[in-house]
Amino acid sequence: MTYQELWHKLVPKYDPREAQAVVRVLLDGLFDMSLTDIVGGKVTELSAESQQLIEEKLKEIQSGTPVQYVLGFEWFAGHRFAVNPSVLIPRPETAELCSMIVADHDRPFCCLEPPVPLRILDVGTGSGCIAVTLSLDIPNSAVEAWDISGDALLTARDNARRLHASVDFRLRDILDADALPAGGDAAYDVIVSNPPYICCKERPTMADNVVNHEPGLALFVPDDDPLRFYSAIASYALRSLRKGGGLYFEVNALYADDVASMLRERGFSSATVRKDQFGMSRFVVSTL
Repeated sequence: MTYQELWHKLVPKYDPREAQAVVRVLLDGLFDMSLTDIVGGKVTELSAESQQLIEEKLKEIQSGTPVQYVLGFEWFAGHRFAVNPSVLIPRPETAELCSMIVADHDRPFCCLEPPVPLRILDVGTGSGCIAVTLSLDIPNSAVEAWDISGDALLTARDNARRLHASVDFRLRDILDADALPAGGDAAYDVIVSNPPYICCKERPTMADNVVNHEPGLALFVPDDDPLRFYSAIASYALRSLRKGGGLYFEVNALYADDVASMLRERGFSSATVRKDQFGMSRFVVSTL
């Protein structure tokens, strides 16, 4: 069995370049094989048992299951996160959002003794990738994370435990804003969210392995209400974010300007659209 034989098994399910990438991820995840190992022919040196394992995993991928779910994990911001069909697979763009927040707060937050922790809220945490990463990368932070899915929270808690991150996970629905407690005297310094933002009308343009396997609850919003979650989070932030605090969103590029306009209209002092590494309008950063 060669690398070429393996990736050809995924065509035409995937185009050749994507099939090669998927097989490389699979071999790396299963056997810690580098690209040099793969191209150098180490696949042919695997035992019969290992080759059988590859065949089994390839069948799952051929059925449409994303390779990350087949492996049970995805790398994100230098950390290995467990993933399963109850949570979205973390994307590189979301890691950019984390880096942005870390860079904006890479300084002593307060001159008081003892230092006041930076209070962070992650709304719609999913696998916990944002909350855990910020907890690990921002010293003296107090991170809270919400999700409506109990199964997602179980995955997020497991990721936090394995990565030794301190995060307070809570089962909460941001759309039920009236039932949510305000920040009060201990207001949040940062609220961040990568909420559902894909309109249902966009579904036909998406890959089958995303639509059919990743949780629709975390992906889609109604066509007639694309800002549903941004509006709800903004309402909560207005009464729970400290003055001068930051609100960070990952957004649908089609509605980035609309999100920024909505925030300015709601009373945020600034709202700026930022592009991701691919040149897409992917983030909106605002200040109360």
